[in-house]
Amino acid sequence: MAADSTVGEPAINIAIFGFFVLITLVITFRASRNNKTAADYYAAGRNISGTQNGLAIAGDYLSAASFLGIAGAIALFGYDGFLYSIGFLVAWLVALLLVAELLRNTARFTMADVLAFRMRQRPVRMAAAISTLAVCLFYLVAQMSGAGGLVTLLLGIEGEAAQALVVVLVGALMIIYVLVGGMRGTTYVQIIKASLLIAGALVMTLWVLGKYGFSLSALLGGAAETASEQTAPVDVLAPGAQYGATGTSQLDFVSLGLALVLGTAGLPHVLMRFYTVPTAKDARKSVVWAIWLIGIFYLFSLVIGYGAGALVGADEIVGAPGGQNSAAPLLAFELGGSVLLGIIAGVAFATILAVVAGLTITASASFAHDIYASVIKKGEVSPNGEVRVARITAVVIGAVAIGLGILALQAGLNIAFLVALAFAVAASANLPTILYTLFWKRFTTQGALWSIYGGLIACVGLIVFSPVVSGDPAALFPDVDFAWFPLKNPGIVSIPLSFFLGWLGTVVSKEAPDTDKYAELEVRSLTGIGAEKAVQH
Repeated sequence: MAADSTVGEPAINIAIFGFFVLITLVITFRASRNNKTAADYYAAGRNISGTQNGLAIAGDYLSAASFLGIAGAIALFGYDGFLYSIGFLVAWLVALLLVAELLRNTARFTMADVLAFRMRQRPVRMAAAISTLAVCLFYLVAQMSGAGGLVTLLLGIEGEAAQALVVVLVGALMIIYVLVGGMRGTTYVQIIKASLLIAGALVMTLWVLGKYGFSLSALLGGAAETASEQTAPVDVLAPGAQYGATGTSQLDFVSLGLALVLGTAGLPHVLMRFYTVPTAKDARKSVVWAIWLIGIFYLFSLVIGYGAGALVGADEIVGAPGGQNSAAPLLAFELGGSVLLGIIAGVAFATILAVVAGLTITASASFAHDIYASVIKKGEVSPNGEVRVARITAVVIGAVAIGLGILALQAGLNIAFLVALAFAVAASANLPTILYTLFWKRFTTQGALWSIYGGLIACVGLIVFSPVVSGDPAALFPDVDFAWFPLKNPGIVSIPLSFFLGWLGTVVSKEAPDTDKYAELEVRSLTGIGAEKAVQH
């Protein structure tokens, strides 16, 4: 396929896109009628059931990376691509066992509510808000890039300016969802989107398996045969196609695995979903539902990825607009022509819109609640004033994400890979501090600040000086070279460093830990007593 060709009928694709956007906008406007307080805007009034929240979490988590990025990685690299699915899924066990219920019992709206509970409020809230904004921006860049690549593929849009315009339009829609619907509107959109995405993936999975007599081994054989005939033959059934050629790439794989498995429990937009349910029991129930739904979807992604490799081929995928992120749409076109392509692409587009809305509301809530209300205004602010600032922040964050998304799209980076960087930042800056706060009585403010800032600076700094940004043909800036860190994912260095800095900062601190506050936090996190009366500091 030529790089400038269009897949399917643009008129059909636009019609289906428009239908999805119209439906989600109607839902968002209807939900906005109930946004009367800060709790309504940030946490959907805390009246989302466990089952609904499980679907919404799945909708939040099954992003463009899960659908487009992983399918493309499996299509091109087979076994190594599926490792993303395994990492993303196993990560939920960490979230379920260590943080979901405890965070629900201790926080009001944001991650910083927990981290600052027994610390000095202003510096810890500032640090937590900065790390939240960093994670959300990395994640948003991936989604924006995915949206631009998808629409470029479907509408036959050529030229960097036209692709940039697509990213701008996606960003504008995202901002409307957040400004109007708040968390309630975003939740309903995510529930519908998760249902459609899983249903669409099921249809494609059964269709692909049907072509191979419902035999998984026949499908894998077909994928291996097609891969061996491509311009760059790859053994898609054995490990090592992407990670394993050198010692560095093997180390990169270990680093990636660490980031994926530990990152989910530190993702602010996932953690914020636990505050929308009325009880800790519902928080547990929502995570169990999410694990089942996400696990089933990733099994579908295995078939879709290998199906794209077998029926479309790596050469055609790489040559299409969007590169390897176009594998799933190209497979849909191969199976069911323009109609199935339009439906699957519409679902993918809704996926991106819902996820970016969830990320944006998390980032804007963190700034408004933690920086503006708690640090700048020192708690002397009305709920309406806080929500107004959150809406203004959403516009600013949307604008920044649009700019970075255009850069990532034009560099052609894999979405799943970009999301893995967001996981690395979350695992480095957030998770060590969350675990120390919940489980270590001696933990102090200095330890929290060293852990958050140390993990964040180390992770982002290593990414900047890695082959992701420069010194590689696939880098963000391929024409310059200032990369001295050899790994593409810094998790193997930045995550242990953050744990170490949290311990070291506490040990050398002259500040005495607040044991009374820790006892209160422990009782609240384990029993839920006092959770409904959480005080805004």
